[in-house]
Amino acid sequence: MVARINTKKQLFDYESSIKKSNELSMAKLSHGLTLNQMQLLAYAIYCTQKDGKTEFIKADFEKKFGIEKYQTVHAKDDARRLLDLKFSAEDLENNYFEYWNVFQGIRYKEGLFSFKWSDDMVPHILELKVKYVATDLMITAHFKSGFSWTLYDYLRAHYGYWHKPVSKEALMKLFGVEERKTYQNNTGKFKSTVLDPAIKEINEYTELDVRYTEEKKGRSIVGFDLIWSSGKKIKSATKRQIKELKANTDAIFNDMYDFIDLNNEKNRERAILLVRESEHMRIHTEEPICITYEKADEFISKANNNLRELVNMLEKEKHGRDVSFYYNWLVEK
Repeated sequence: MVARINTKKQLFDYESSIKKSNELSMAKLSHGLTLNQMQLLAYAIYCTQKDGKTEFIKADFEKKFGIEKYQTVHAKDDARRLLDLKFSAEDLENNYFEYWNVFQGIRYKEGLFSFKWSDDMVPHILELKVKYVATDLMITAHFKSGFSWTLYDYLRAHYGYWHKPVSKEALMKLFGVEERKTYQNNTGKFKSTVLDPAIKEINEYTELDVRYTEEKKGRSIVGFDLIWSSGKKIKSATKRQIKELKANTDAIFNDMYDFIDLNNEKNRERAILLVRESEHMRIHTEEPICITYEKADEFISKANNNLRELVNMLEKEKHGRDVSFYYNWLVEK
């Protein structure tokens, strides 16, 4: 499979955009929210990032998204739902999750929304330095489905990828419909009411061009390979890069039990983190290859640094083993 490029114009307007950390964009932040609730959350982020204010007038919110007759009763219901909102980071394929509250409080009086972010949420919208996802609210204002917003955020958070194999179960979790028996038993219904409408809106209103292929086991659809392009030139990772990344990560995994058996508790916790990071990168050395040339370079550098740090920690504890092999290997690199 070869990375694609589309001919769409880049519609992005940074003056009307919001930024979120990659982790936040890939989290199940919008799980179960209506489209209006997603818009309310996005506008709160927008106002905070634009001028640091944690308040906005309802009329400005309505104008931004072209919403008519947004009554106080609607504001009350949506604010109550957002106040219960958790920041959920999880591995869709594995049993891992973390939860934090998004807001400490929300107030509405005479057309004025006021809100206070939780301390855990602030770094994901304000303290952004390198990796973040920008979303243009003028583009997403066209969405009629919350599923479109969810998928758009998810794909843009996977910068450096151009396709992503996802199991049906994981994709249903992403959209927050994993409990729906209809979709569990009828993949065609899931496609026609959730996945396909989301892709249609993204293709119609955004810079992305999205499609998918079905992954089957026998006659049953068990997953989807999401494939997208953004109008920017994309170069897939080369065989040389994948070989180098595999060598880096294999070197870590061949001796990972020694690395994570350090006596110093702080070093041991750090070593476990580095091994887990390397495990995530190692996945991308297997077929099908879905990372770009730039992402492969980033992973190679990171894996090499992880190996150096692990070897240094192991040497300092003087386990009585010969670690010269690692340093010779690194010098050759």
